[in-house]
Amino acid sequence: MLPWKRLFRPLAALLLTTAVAVVPAAGAQAAAPSRAPSLQQSQASASGWNDYSCKPSAAHPRPVVLVHGTFANSVDNWLALAPYLEDRGYCVFSLDYGKLPGVPLFYGLGPIADSAGQLSAFVDKVLAATGSAEVDIVGHSQGGMMPRYYLKFLGGAAKVNALVGIAPDNHGTTLNGLTNLLPYFPGAEDLLSSATPGLADQVAGSAFLTKLNAGGDTVPGVHYTVIATKYDEVVTPYSSQFLSGSDVHNVLLQNLCVLDLSEHVLIGLTDRIAFHEVANALDPAHATPTTCASAFS
Repeated sequence: MLPWKRLFRPLAALLLTTAVAVVPAAGAQAAAPSRAPSLQQSQASASGWNDYSCKPSAAHPRPVVLVHGTFANSVDNWLALAPYLEDRGYCVFSLDYGKLPGVPLFYGLGPIADSAGQLSAFVDKVLAATGSAEVDIVGHSQGGMMPRYYLKFLGGAAKVNALVGIAPDNHGTTLNGLTNLLPYFPGAEDLLSSATPGLADQVAGSAFLTKLNAGGDTVPGVHYTVIATKYDEVVTPYSSQFLSGSDVHNVLLQNLCVLDLSEHVLIGLTDRIAFHEVANALDPAHATPTTCASAFS
């Protein structure tokens, strides 16, 4: 083999792994709970949510736990949705999970099973503070998929009324076929798994996803909603986001508003049409039709 070819293979593997790592802007949290609140948590509290003195009302008796996506954090992912829900009378909380050592601000990169354990501890903390029996969970990207592990394997189904996933990678992603090339680049898969296990877990066909989806997508007693956009360029194909089950509501934004052009990131960060569907899922008894006009409500 020519010397330049010997150099090209590891370089190509590294570049491909970097592409797989950088494209999915989805979700994260700090690995172990800290005694002192993080900067993000302090900012969230100052912004109004993560107020542990908040007591849910009779109208909205369950606190809402927001679960960010990969490379995100408990504040940046929710600068629009958290106030949107607070304005509607909800007690709102968010966490950081999946922290890698030495990597600040960008979370959701650790093993997803471990992240689900961190979510479990956070939900217990919220329930203890609010006196509620259950929470509702709203997650973006990885944050819409990871809680399913908590529900299925960590006893979360008894503590969660509803899970709302915004562009969740419930069955993984191919990144428009890019991940299918990983086996052709020696070392790329090992590098991805060792450096950023939370990303490796999200590749379609991973051992994590195989375990998560074995035996069915849902568990009894939890109401599931999936909100997707056909313009999603990260979780592909977008239809893989949808769940199967007896208590599942799958929503494609463009069926509600053909003019909605949100892609993977914007659907979770700024899309008030998606937010309206979130509100409907949290309070189905008072749901109102979602249309293009919902962007202004």
